[in-house]
Amino acid sequence: MVQTLQLAIVMPTLNERGNLRPLVARLDAALKGIAWEAIFVDDNSRDGTADEARAIALEDPRIRCIQRIGRRGLASAAIEGMCATAAPIVAVMDADHQHDPKLLPGMLAAIESGEYDLAYASRFAEGASTEAWGRPDRVKASGFANAIARKVTGVDLSDPMSGFFMLPTATLRCDAHRLSGVGFKILLDILATVDAPMRVKEFPLDFAARADGESKLDRTVVFEFLIGLYDKWLGRIIPTRFALFGTVGALGVLVQFAMLWLVLSVFLGQRFVYGHWSSDETTFNIANTIAALVAMTFNFVLNNELTYADKRLRGVWPLCKGWAQFALTCSLGLLTNIGATAALKRMHIHDVVAVLVGIVLASVWNFALSSKFVWGKYGN
Repeated sequence: MVQTLQLAIVMPTLNERGNLRPLVARLDAALKGIAWEAIFVDDNSRDGTADEARAIALEDPRIRCIQRIGRRGLASAAIEGMCATAAPIVAVMDADHQHDPKLLPGMLAAIESGEYDLAYASRFAEGASTEAWGRPDRVKASGFANAIARKVTGVDLSDPMSGFFMLPTATLRCDAHRLSGVGFKILLDILATVDAPMRVKEFPLDFAARADGESKLDRTVVFEFLIGLYDKWLGRIIPTRFALFGTVGALGVLVQFAMLWLVLSVFLGQRFVYGHWSSDETTFNIANTIAALVAMTFNFVLNNELTYADKRLRGVWPLCKGWAQFALTCSLGLLTNIGATAALKRMHIHDVVAVLVGIVLASVWNFALSSKFVWGKYGN
C-alpha cells in the first residue's frame, strides 16, 4: 500500500553536486517510517548539480529537481520549491550538510500535533552549538542581525535568521504572493508577513561546517539582510531593486563630481569660480565624459555586488561582457546625461545643477534596460 506523502524538504542549491548523494542518504536514515520527498531547487549551477539531482531521481522517485534558468536567489528558490509540492507540510534546509536531518522527525511531530504553526532549528537556543562551524565572525554577525530582526519585526525568537524550518504548506501558499523573495532569509520574510501570531516550536541545532560547494552567504550577507527589512517597510512604495539602483546611482553622482574635479582642477589646472569652471565648452565636455564613464563603471561594479547580488556576474569574461552590455544599454542615458548638461550650461545654469539634471534624466533609462539586458533574462 502506497503511503500518503507527509513531508517535503526543499533545498536551494548552487554548485553543490558533491553534497547531494550523501545528503539523500542522511535524509533516508533520519526519516524512516515517514513518507517524504526532497526537492532540490538549483539556480543553474555550473558544476552540474541539477544533472546529479536528476540522476538520483532516476534511482529514487522521492527526489525531484527544479532547475531555474535566468532566476536566482535563495529566498525565491525556497518559495518556488515550497509551492511546487503536494505535501501538507514542508521544510526548508541547506544542502551543504550544515543542517542536521535528524531534527526533521521531531519538527514534523510538532507540526502534525496541531499545537504549533512553525518549527525551526536555532543556532542560539539552549543546547545548540556553533563550534563545528568554525566561523566566530559569522556567529557574531548572525547574533547582531538576529537582535535587529527581533527589534524590527517583534518576533521573539533566539534565531529568526535561521534557514532551517518547517510549516504547513497551506500557510505558506496563503501568503506566498506577499513574500518579497528578496535576500536570503526566507523565515524572517514569512514571520514578518503572516498576519496571525504563529505558535513556534524551537529546536536546538548543532550547526556544522559546510561539506562541499560554495556558500550562498557571502560578504554581502548584512547588506542583503538590510534590504530584506527595507522591502518589508517601503518595498511596496518604492520597489526595492530600484531604490538600491538609485542609491548606487547617488554614490555615482559623488564619483562623477569627484572625477570631474580631478580632471579639470588637478590635470588641466582649471579654476572653479562663481559656479563655473574656467575651461572652454569643449574641454568641459571632454572632462565630463571621462567623469561619466568612470561613474558608470563604478555603478556597474557596485550594482553587480549589491543591487543584483542574487544575479551577480562572476569571472573575467562574464564581468567584461556585463560591463560592455551595461555600457551599451546605458549609452543613451550617457548621451542624455552629457547632452542635457551641455544644454543647461549654455543657458548659464549653475554647473552643479546642470550635471545633476543630466544624471537624473539618465537614471530611469539605465535602470530599465540594465535590469533586462545585463542582469535579466537577456544578460545571462
